[in-house]
Amino acid sequence: MIVDAVLGALAGLAGLGALWAGMSIRVVQQFQKGVVFRFGKVRDEVRDPGLVALLPVADRLRRVNVQIVTMPIPAQEGITRDNVTVRVDAVVYFRVVDPVKATVNVQDYNFAISQVAQTSLRSIIGKSELDDLLANREPINQGLELMIDSPALGWGIEIDRVEIKDVALPESMKRSIARQAEAERERRARIITADGEYQASERLSEAAAVMSATPAALQLRLLQTVVEVAAEKNSTLVLPFPVELLRFLDSATEVQQRSLLTAAAAAAGAKVVEEAVESGEVPEEELGPPEPPKHELPPLEEVLDSSPLGGGESPDGRVEPGGGADQDGRTDGGDGG
Repeated sequence: MIVDAVLGALAGLAGLGALWAGMSIRVVQQFQKGVVFRFGKVRDEVRDPGLVALLPVADRLRRVNVQIVTMPIPAQEGITRDNVTVRVDAVVYFRVVDPVKATVNVQDYNFAISQVAQTSLRSIIGKSELDDLLANREPINQGLELMIDSPALGWGIEIDRVEIKDVALPESMKRSIARQAEAERERRARIITADGEYQASERLSEAAAVMSATPAALQLRLLQTVVEVAAEKNSTLVLPFPVELLRFLDSATEVQQRSLLTAAAAAAGAKVVEEAVESGEVPEEELGPPEPPKHELPPLEEVLDSSPLGGGESPDGRVEPGGGADQDGRTDGGDGG
């Protein structure tokens, strides 16, 4: 009987010990920190990972995750500083560095960080230009990180990194950017083409200088061009046309146009004078006799060559106008008038 009583007492003590251990022993994981509340008041000591002993009924343990949390920021629509409507979404990386502040100072630090990140993203959109959002995001990410980190420090949260994920543009703005890029590429292509033509013109001018010193080189080049054209097995006929002939025709056309304009001006002046005489504004006596028409005489050599009487040349080299001379030295031109 005594032994049974002792065994029963030991079993009861063991049960009480197990119950006490179950109520006072807690396990904290490696990626967690433990915050202890004793009678509702937080303890300054943060419990590290492992087994944690608590006072039954008096203590309560709250585990806080200290891993880096990846939180996507919903897309926010705003107007940039250069008046372009965009939708921007981002992602924020943060972790808890002070479990006591994260537990006591804020009710739900995940929701608080999400709201601060959304408002900060809308604010940074309004302060930035479209070109910066598209091509220069690093300063924007740093500014966004500072804006989120400012209130998060009081909550025991450390912002590790903030990055903008995507910038959605309207279709009209996409077309405008595409046209701008196309125009820029076309400008570069034209500059390259003009530079090539400039270099080619320099080489051609040097080649022309060399060919002008050696006229046979131009003929060889012409023959080479004919061979290249004939190698294509076509019926193309190459006829070299002198540039000097084109210049001569151009100058002749200008002289003819100038003479026509002079004749037209003279006719107009005569008509005006005739009308003035007919109307009586100018007396006919004041006009004087009309000027005889001026005829330009052809060169003497041309007159001698085209004369129907012909011309002769004396034995000493002099040209004798009129008819040819007979053996007596007399001319056949008549009575010597």
